[in-house]
Amino acid sequence: MGQTENRQLTSFLGLGSNLGRRKKNLDDAISQLKFEAGNIINISRVYESEPWGLKNQNFFLNQVIELKTSMSPQNLLICCKNIENKMGRTKSIKWGKRKIDIDILYFSEIIVQEKDLTIPHPLIQDRNFVLIPLNELSKNFIHPIIKKTNHEILKNSKDTSKIYLYGNK
Repeated sequence: MGQTENRQLTSFLGLGSNLGRRKKNLDDAISQLKFEAGNIINISRVYESEPWGLKNQNFFLNQVIELKTSMSPQNLLICCKNIENKMGRTKSIKWGKRKIDIDILYFSEIIVQEKDLTIPHPLIQDRNFVLIPLNELSKNFIHPIIKKTNHEILKNSKDTSKIYLYGNK
């Protein structure tokens, strides 16, 4: 139960951190995802972005990973939340500061609309800090609801947030 019949499906996860050693937080989360969630196929470069939604806080480091997993979307969410908790994430105000945030952006072409889980992530199209690293990994992936590629979504994005490449991969 909870597995996708041992099939490996592709998921894209967005990671963000704006507390403590931000780059180390991303690296630690990726290490744990490798160990607990599946096979990481690709990792975007790291981007620094101004806060989105709640502006008066530290800049974020953001990254996207491509993961092959046999977990169900619900079990992947539980895994991501467990990693966040192990890394010291505490409940905070919406869009507030955080040591680590792991969001499921896409889970293959699957659409999930449940109380605690919406896939594709409902704000992909509004967030360049997600769209830029996502395009680095898969610009031709078609959003299963919007029916546009990641590249088209980024090209039409209305987000004016400042996003900068942060060091090396």
